[in-house]
Amino acid sequence: MAQQAGLAARLVRSGRRLEVSTASKQSLVPSALPDDGQRRQDILLPPSFLHGPEIHLSCPVVALFQRYIGIDYSGAQTPADSLPGLRIYQATALRAPEEVPPPPSPRKYWTRREIAEWLVEQLSPAGAERTLVGIDHGFSFPLKYFQRYNLPLRWPEFLADFQKYWPTHEQIYVCFVRDGIRGDASARCGDPRWRRLTEVRAGRAKSVFHFDVPGSVAASTHAGLPWLLYLRNHLGGRLHCWPFDGWDIPTHSSAIAEVYPALWNKTLPQENRTRDQHDAFPIAARLRQFDSDGTLPRLLSPQLSPVDRATAEIEGWILGVEGTVDLPMPRRIM
Repeated sequence: MAQQAGLAARLVRSGRRLEVSTASKQSLVPSALPDDGQRRQDILLPPSFLHGPEIHLSCPVVALFQRYIGIDYSGAQTPADSLPGLRIYQATALRAPEEVPPPPSPRKYWTRREIAEWLVEQLSPAGAERTLVGIDHGFSFPLKYFQRYNLPLRWPEFLADFQKYWPTHEQIYVCFVRDGIRGDASARCGDPRWRRLTEVRAGRAKSVFHFDVPGSVAASTHAGLPWLLYLRNHLGGRLHCWPFDGWDIPTHSSAIAEVYPALWNKTLPQENRTRDQHDAFPIAARLRQFDSDGTLPRLLSPQLSPVDRATAEIEGWILGVEGTVDLPMPRRIM
């Protein structure tokens, strides 16, 4: 048996895969697997497996996605204004996050409209890379909002209803609606004391109705919701809006999820990035890492009670927040 354990250790070091016979766990049959940089996760076998010391076997981790996009969002000015607070970073399994510049124009930065149009362009083609997109604004409102206005507990209807009263996809500021100049905010407003379940579980996340305070996502949420409706209308089944379209993402779809950069941006060195760049960079970096190390499936299915899960399917959920506590973040990217 000791000879078999030694064989296992040598095969792992040489980059060869060990296949274990389920009929007899006392036999190990090696099969060649080139050292091609394929991602792996370790499997720790108990001593009883080979009646010897513990050994580690290495097996490939199957990635769910091919590309990871992190977007730092801003609700300032109009959808056509170039804003330094709008940043995009993109990564793949083999390429670390890099900033994506805006389309060629006299403008220096992205606009909200350009970001929506770029996502449609990137995710539309047949055979496009399966992509996971993270954006740092709220995707829905607290359940109390639905109850106050007697709204259907369905996210697509919520988006359409919101846009009717908050037409922030038009050439207006969010404050124009808040001040009653456009739209009808008085008919669809919320209380800053209301927080969604995911915001409570995240700890520091502020209410989507808490305007004009440091760290607020209220303006970006109210500016960004109509563009989620735009993406759904243009991409259809090619884009899975998590978790509203289901907790499980179809294998043929890209996905978009709400994220909270504050969960991750303190765990990575800022280097020479601006604050806005360093909100977008960790989104792409962590999504890439979580898919690489096998953590992502657990994040996409947080442990929630049936009641909490039903609530999250209406209010949305921040990817990276678990059912009861935040996911411990790794200190560095491997």
